[in-house]
Amino acid sequence: MPCYHTSGVSCPYFDPVAPQAHDSGPETARLPLGGVWDGLCRVDPDHPCQPDPAALLRLCNLGYARGECARFPGGDAPDAVRFAVTADDAATVRICYVIERDHHPFAHGRFENPAALDSPLLVRQAQAYLESYRRRKKEASGV
Repeated sequence: MPCYHTSGVSCPYFDPVAPQAHDSGPETARLPLGGVWDGLCRVDPDHPCQPDPAALLRLCNLGYARGECARFPGGDAPDAVRFAVTADDAATVRICYVIERDHHPFAHGRFENPAALDSPLLVRQAQAYLESYRRRKKEASGV
């Protein structure tokens, strides 16, 4: 399966709300969601919180916050989410994801029918990734 655009990883509990305005450029292109995003921590879905700016970039946007983030859950919780574009034609962009724990696959799948997923947070992360992907593709084409 060809991979057209891959990303790093983000925290699986990070809810991306809006891209930061200064996130364009090669230094941010390989960030997990295709750029730096502002958002909320949803470790506790009933009590989301706004991370401080340092944690937002270093932990939320980059994942693998176990042992560094006070809100990170214990136990067998996943550490990160990775996305990749596997197909991009005129009609459809297909995205696959891998949820990781300790740098190993924890769960994986494809976004062919996001409504069928039981994780609205994973869907929002994929939508943020797709938005960044499309923005970067448009910038690269000079449009």
